[in-house]
Amino acid sequence: MASLREVIHRVRQNPWSAAIDYQGLWKSAMLPFLGGVTRRIGFSSATIREFGVPILFTERVTSSMAHVAEQNGDLSLRAGSQRGAGRVSLQIPKQDQASLCSKLRAQDLQRYVVLSPGGGWRSKCWPADRFGALARNLCAIGMRCVVNIGPGDEDLAAALINSSGDSEPLVLGTNLGELMALLRGAACVVGGDTGPLHLAAALDTPVVALFGPTDPARNGPYYSGSDASSEQKAIVLRASSVRTTHARDTQTHPSMLAISVEGVFAAVCRSVGVAK
Repeated sequence: MASLREVIHRVRQNPWSAAIDYQGLWKSAMLPFLGGVTRRIGFSSATIREFGVPILFTERVTSSMAHVAEQNGDLSLRAGSQRGAGRVSLQIPKQDQASLCSKLRAQDLQRYVVLSPGGGWRSKCWPADRFGALARNLCAIGMRCVVNIGPGDEDLAAALINSSGDSEPLVLGTNLGELMALLRGAACVVGGDTGPLHLAAALDTPVVALFGPTDPARNGPYYSGSDASSEQKAIVLRASSVRTTHARDTQTHPSMLAISVEGVFAAVCRSVGVAK
């Protein structure tokens, strides 16, 4: 509570012209409200994620866009921006690029597929043993895999390795700069609705996106500045007739279990231009 009071105090000390709430949550909307920002822009009840939040906004925007990036762009336009969504331009620190290249050279890795089995919600994660089976299939056609894991994903990495046979996927723990270099250099990135997958899209790397409880029309890979369309860069797999939910469950959602190893393998082959 002390830190919250400090944030509110700091907000009140500055003459903000407007606050834009892209999250649409009570906790994000309360800060500018309690901080005394007079112009507060957010989504209307037609778009909002949590019931009742628009009561805290002075301006409520109803977006007709499907993807969350473009919905957020509508808020920016209301605030006075000339463009809703701009091109993403990410710079990789030279030392991180060099460090990552050194790690890959040590493993004699040139062309590779990144597997990202983790996620903030375990319900959004494709089973780790299926990632291991995918690594075996890709090894059979000459594609080596690199496994990206984050804090708390160690059990997923272990399960993936245990089911990967003799395909020998390389497990890398990286800092943010090295992760960006790893994703940019990949032939393809395979993962769920998680940060590394969206970072790969921002870096213009092809992805095979595995979706279940969350809706790819809203939360799917977004290629803001690519010469190719999202449909060309991203292959999205999701079982039919899935009911969208943002419940943060700890168990794998049944819709993720409906995505087969063979289906993902075929999608990766198509993405990297290799015959099965």
